[in-house]
Amino acid sequence: MRKTATKQSGKIPAQPGPREVLSVKPGMPSDTESVIPGAGPSVRPGERPTVRLRDAGPDDAPRYAPEWLELREGPDAAARAGDLLDPLRIRLANLPGKTGLVIHDLGCGTGSMGRWLASRLDGPQHWVLHDRDPYLLHFAAVASPRAAADGSRVTVETRRGDVGLLTPDALAGASLVTASALLDVLTRQEIETLAAACTGAGVPALLTLSVAGRVELSPSDPLDDEIAEAFNAHQRRGGLLGPDAVTVACEAFSERGATVRLHPSAWRLGSADAALTTQWLRGWVGAAVEERPELKERAERYLSDRLEACRAGELNVVVHHSDLLALSRPTGGAS
Repeated sequence: MRKTATKQSGKIPAQPGPREVLSVKPGMPSDTESVIPGAGPSVRPGERPTVRLRDAGPDDAPRYAPEWLELREGPDAAARAGDLLDPLRIRLANLPGKTGLVIHDLGCGTGSMGRWLASRLDGPQHWVLHDRDPYLLHFAAVASPRAAADGSRVTVETRRGDVGLLTPDALAGASLVTASALLDVLTRQEIETLAAACTGAGVPALLTLSVAGRVELSPSDPLDDEIAEAFNAHQRRGGLLGPDAVTVACEAFSERGATVRLHPSAWRLGSADAALTTQWLRGWVGAAVEERPELKERAERYLSDRLEACRAGELNVVVHHSDLLALSRPTGGAS
């Protein structure tokens, strides 16, 4: 589900996970009561909301709980597009005068992007972890990797901040900008701001696991498409881009002279991923019903049947995402 921006949505920026974490409504199926914040629209009484995307009032929706981020970390790592790393390595190897990499991770959450990427890049690295939640920042710093692919040292620092306020100056000296499950919980203006900051500083960006708006369940069910359409509509609430984010980001970076590469990065969930699939199903269906309350009665039966199939090891799910690599033109101020 969508990171409740810390992804994934604060955490500046999950797939798919609705941005909003609301109170459990009377009459909702009991299965939804155990949805981890960030995996769906419900939060258990007494649970601590985490991760806000931007400064706002008390009604601004929180994003990911650490439990959700931990649950999805393995499938996220398996899904990310390794094919984008070779062109990225070539770009990083050609940086002038570099004795090490400085990598800004936007909406770092618990730091899963760094744990995935640091060990795949050579040379000393300094990671600058950005999030709005100090608890998640502390977790990410403590759990950060300590060695690069070649054994070089990896160091970290943390910054609380808002992607909507990012500027080229904030990226001075950066080698790379990364984010995971971020784009789909941003508005068009926020993506424009992100693209302007990266291209203005001449910094490449690796933005992974953006919701693509397509889901495949096997065995199929006649209600699959209707639930998916309602979920996608929920993702677009409040001006967020949801499944349209990758297209908007490609345009924003390309219009500013960056070379953009896309690669699919789907979750492929089977019997070994029952815990994640269960949470994803509850959040996916819950968001659809929140968007279209008339689905409630049919959706309750649908969710019950799907959860039973999941428990029996008979359900396979493909949740489509896209990874984007934007290679900005180097600038005189980039180092």
